[in-house]
Amino acid sequence: MSDHSTNEHRENEHIVANKELNLLEALIPVVLLMAMLAYNIFFADGEWFGEYSNQIILLVGGVFAAIVGFLNKTTFATMITEIYENLKSVFVPIMILFLVGALAGTWLVSGIIPAMVYYGLKVLSPSIFLPASIVIAAIISIATGSSWTTSATVGIALVGIGTALGIPTGMIAGAVISGAYFGDKMSPLSDTTNLAPAMAGTDLFTHIKYMFYTTGPTILITIIAFSIISLNIDTTGNADVTGLLDTIAQTFNITPYLFIVPVAVIALILLKTKPLIALGAGVALAAIFAIIFQPEILATISDSNVSAIINSILTDTAIVTDNEKLNELFSSGGMNGMLWTIYLICCAMVFGGIMDGIGALSRITQSLLSVAKSVFGLFSSTVLSCIGLNVIASDQYLALVIPGKMFKKAYQDRGLAPENLSRTLEDSGTVTSVLIPWNTCGAYQSGVLGVSVSEYFVFAIFNWLSPIMTLIFAGFNIKIRQLVKKES
Repeated sequence: MSDHSTNEHRENEHIVANKELNLLEALIPVVLLMAMLAYNIFFADGEWFGEYSNQIILLVGGVFAAIVGFLNKTTFATMITEIYENLKSVFVPIMILFLVGALAGTWLVSGIIPAMVYYGLKVLSPSIFLPASIVIAAIISIATGSSWTTSATVGIALVGIGTALGIPTGMIAGAVISGAYFGDKMSPLSDTTNLAPAMAGTDLFTHIKYMFYTTGPTILITIIAFSIISLNIDTTGNADVTGLLDTIAQTFNITPYLFIVPVAVIALILLKTKPLIALGAGVALAAIFAIIFQPEILATISDSNVSAIINSILTDTAIVTDNEKLNELFSSGGMNGMLWTIYLICCAMVFGGIMDGIGALSRITQSLLSVAKSVFGLFSSTVLSCIGLNVIASDQYLALVIPGKMFKKAYQDRGLAPENLSRTLEDSGTVTSVLIPWNTCGAYQSGVLGVSVSEYFVFAIFNWLSPIMTLIFAGFNIKIRQLVKKES
């Protein structure tokens, strides 16, 4: 789902067990981490330790986890190995984040993002914008198999258009993420859509077909909810659209030719080009288009076109217009703007690596499995395990792999077909990752869209409704497929 190239690595990953560790000890670092994060959010305005408070808290949580590990005979080498494996698994996502920063900067100075906003304002009105955003994001995500690519291309543009229309950014991001994760989840090109059935022991297309029973109603409810929201929100965009269009046209050279770049990037993704290459091509093409179409813009940044482009790739860039709303919209942090998110991911991987190394992840999941006395209890334990691992391990893949391996035999023993497990893994592991600020997915989406998780959480309706829907189906025994018994 993210553009990780770690699918195979995660699928074959061993799970560290530690017989010396009991459940209470395994939960100590989690409770302390949650307490520190809660204090930072509610009592310190998110700056308990300054700008990088969340990062420091994750590292402190890792220290507590390491102490618990040492007291339970876990070696320092084991913890370091797991930290290394975790950091290695996010190398490609970090490179992608750097490229997304560069993409945002070059797409701004080349006029691509302004052109998307310009034409989008002409087509999309506030009354249909949010449900339309869901559909647009879903289509791109199904086609590319990646919610990350969707956010980095049409997602950025939709946030820009919606902001210009006066729609709250949290709502826009929630709609984009809902559509992107629906498409990602249902796409045969998505890595998580391939990983979940591999863990459960079913085939890809059986898994996709079976997912639609819960995913279909969830996305339908989401679209209806956003349609109602759209009809009831107060926007300031209607009266300002003409003025915004004039300002954009006066500031940039707006032409449909600029769309060649995003179309080329999406085409490369569809042709299964590696994301790093596709996004890198998007940066290079945008740099060329900036020189061709926006020489005046480049001149305001630096005396040299090359210096102006390098500046847009690496650091903060702001295009000043006579409209305050557009000034905020037409600014980018480049690669430098992604550092906070990258540091957060790295610190989360350190915490998750230590928790895995000391055997805490295995112990917590086993405890959840032991209380699953009924079919509904088994589904509930799977959901809680996936969500819990998204919180603790900060990695979406671990939230699929560990419960998948742990619960596979339990589903077989209850006579449940493997697609029940694969569907539940996706309904609770894949989609909830974006709701955790320090999870790789939550950090990525927040960084790329420029909207904090707390702002879009409530509006990411598809994502938090999916695990609820899977539990409703389990509770009422709807589409719970049984294993076909072989005749002796």
